[in-house]
Amino acid sequence: MTATFKKWFYLIVLSLIWGSSYILIKKGLVGLTPLQLGSVRILMTTVILAIFGWKQLKKIPLSSWKWIVFTGFFGTFFPSYLFAFAETVIDSSVAAVLNGMTPLFTLILGIIVFKSELKWSKTLGVLIGFGGTLILVSNEFSIKSGSDSWYALLVVIAAFCYSINVNVIKYKLQGVSALGIALGNFLAILIPALVVLFISNFSWTSVITDSTVSTSLGYIFVLAFFGTALAKVMFNELVSISTPVFSISITYLLPIVAIGWGILDGETFSLIQWVGCAFILVGVYLVTEKKRLKK
Repeated sequence: MTATFKKWFYLIVLSLIWGSSYILIKKGLVGLTPLQLGSVRILMTTVILAIFGWKQLKKIPLSSWKWIVFTGFFGTFFPSYLFAFAETVIDSSVAAVLNGMTPLFTLILGIIVFKSELKWSKTLGVLIGFGGTLILVSNEFSIKSGSDSWYALLVVIAAFCYSINVNVIKYKLQGVSALGIALGNFLAILIPALVVLFISNFSWTSVITDSTVSTSLGYIFVLAFFGTALAKVMFNELVSISTPVFSISITYLLPIVAIGWGILDGETFSLIQWVGCAFILVGVYLVTEKKRLKK
């Protein structure tokens, strides 16, 4: 398998897996609160990764652990809860489109921190992408009442967290295995997640007595195994063999999958939302196109 084929293979497979994650989160929220969902997801994923990757921990240099912990919180801990809370209000398909801001944030962070050159096409892409996000967020404001409409911004914050994560993995964790990074991430956030689960008043007996809870846990297990454990390892590998902007450009393929699942699940997607979606996809295309051509 050539490096180019491997990059695109990971990109497509991850798009299918992560594009399906939004509907799994929505289903999991039927029987769990956002805090419980985020914590259980982290707990399950930690166990899954530990089974397959515990030997990799010995290979992680001591100097890398601070970045392992850092990316654990910004790449997994914060986004897990942000998405869970956001999808109590906004549709899963809208969450996927808003997450398409990640490549734009990745580029901006690269310019500010790593002094990357910004071309006119990329500037235009950033502006168009932000315009699309504003359209989607403003649409949420118009159809939701009160403070609930601000939940759409939680996805944008999560997207920014992802942009920090991918840049740090690329520039600070080169040489550390993808599985090692993933397991190290989840071990770093395991105790905080257990604390959050404890304060969320999760009832362990409800797993047996409440079919709604047990069904939700089934969805979260699928999410943890495929959408978190497997996908996290594949994504870390993708980052190591490509550029941050290329690897994170996966997020503009996610809406296609997520919108399909959303429509099948009875969600509606208005014309103004399609316009916002188109703006974001055009924006991230302009941002990533030149970078891809240089590869």
